[in-house]
Amino acid sequence: MRSSSILAVAFLLWGLNGSAQVISPAEIKDVSCRELQSQYLEDLKLAGKAILAIKTEYPFFLSRKLDMELEAQRTSDQRGIQFNIYNGQTVLAVTGNYYAAYASDKMNSDRRARETYLNIVFPILQAVVPPFQSNKNVQGFAVEVSHHVLGKVMDVDVEHPENLFVFLPKSTALRLLAAKDETAQQAALLQGTFLLNGDAVIIWVNRDGLPTPAAHSAGATQESAKTTTEIASATDGADAAPVPPPVSKARVATPPPPPRDTSPAALSALETVNSQTIASIKKDLTEQAHLVPYAPPAFVVFHEGIYLQLSMNTDLAEPAGGSHYQLAALAFDDHIAHLIRPVMKYFRDGQQFDGIDFSTTVHLSKKGSNAESVEFFLPFSTLRCYEKYDCTGQQLIDDSTVLINGERVSLDLQIAESSVPR
Repeated sequence: MRSSSILAVAFLLWGLNGSAQVISPAEIKDVSCRELQSQYLEDLKLAGKAILAIKTEYPFFLSRKLDMELEAQRTSDQRGIQFNIYNGQTVLAVTGNYYAAYASDKMNSDRRARETYLNIVFPILQAVVPPFQSNKNVQGFAVEVSHHVLGKVMDVDVEHPENLFVFLPKSTALRLLAAKDETAQQAALLQGTFLLNGDAVIIWVNRDGLPTPAAHSAGATQESAKTTTEIASATDGADAAPVPPPVSKARVATPPPPPRDTSPAALSALETVNSQTIASIKKDLTEQAHLVPYAPPAFVVFHEGIYLQLSMNTDLAEPAGGSHYQLAALAFDDHIAHLIRPVMKYFRDGQQFDGIDFSTTVHLSKKGSNAESVEFFLPFSTLRCYEKYDCTGQQLIDDSTVLINGERVSLDLQIAESSVPR
C-alpha cells in the first residue's frame, strides 16, 4: 500500500511539473521508441508546453484516445506526445481532440480537413519540428486530431467525430516550415500523407495563406524560436535562407484549382472515352443492379462536378414502409451498398469525373404505395475508401450528397433504420 501511494504521488508530481503532455517512457511497448522517449524527455516536455500555448477558437486537448466527449476529456489522460513507428519509420507522434463542430451542409470533407489542419495541425508542427530538426533518430512527424461534424436527420441534430491523420517525412516538414510563399507550402503539403477517417484527402493552402506562427505559438520557448529560424539550413543538408514567417494575408499568391469543365461538349467527350466501360457495366450489372433500360448510364452535372449516373430500381419488401429517410437507408443498405465494389472494378485508374450517382426508384411491395426517388452522389475518394473496407457505409454517406425526391437530406443509417422491422 505504501509503495502504491508513493507511486501515485510521484505520478501526480510528474504531471504537475510540465510533463503531463508526454507519455511516460515505461508505457511505450516498442523498445527503440521507449529509449528515445526517455533520452529526449526534456525536449518532449518543451514541445508539450509549446503545444499548450497554441491559441484555439475551440477547446483542444492532447489525449491518448480520440473521439472523446468534452466532459470526459477534461478529466481523462491528457498525454499525447510520444515516439512511435509509422510505415517502418520512427516518428514523433502527437494525438489530441479538437472540439470544433463543422456543419456538414456548409463544409465538405476537404474543407473540414483543411480547417483542422490550419488551426491545429500546422501550429503543432511549428511546436514539435524545430526541437527535433537535427535529430537523426526522427524520420518524420505524425499528428492525429479528432474534430466533430454536425448534421440533421429527420430535423434532429446529429453530431459525430471525424479523425484527421497527417504524416510528413522530416525533410517535408522542414520544407513546409521553411516555405517562403504559398506555392512552396503547397508543394511540401503534396509530399505528405493526409487521411480523413482513413480516406486520402489533399490539403490546399487557402487564399489567405497559412496562419502566422505568432498567432498560434505565443508561448513557445526562445530556444524553439531560435531553431525555427534555422530550419531551412537543416533541410537534407541543402543551403537555404533562414525561414521567414508563413505567408501573410497581404501576400496572396496561388489561385485555387480551376473548376471542372461541365459543358455539354465535355460530357459528350466523357461518354465517348468511357463508351466501352459503360457498355460493360450494362452487360455485366443490369440484372444485379436492376438497371432500367430506358435510362442508360450517362454523365450528369451536380454541384459543379461530373458524376456517372446509374439509373435503377430498388424493390423493398414489406414491412419496409415508413418515412422517406427509412426507405433511403434501406435502399442503401439492401441494394446500393452491394453494388459499390462491383462498379468500382471498372474504374481503377484516375478518372476525369468526380464520382458515381446511384439514382434509384424505390418500389414497395404494398399495393398502392407511391414510389420514392433517391439519389446517392458518391465521390470517388470515399468510394475507394469504402471499397478497401477502410470506411463504413455511414462515413461514405457523410461525405456524399443524398437527395430524396429532389430534396437534399442528411441520412443517419442507424437512426433511420432503428424503427423499421427487418
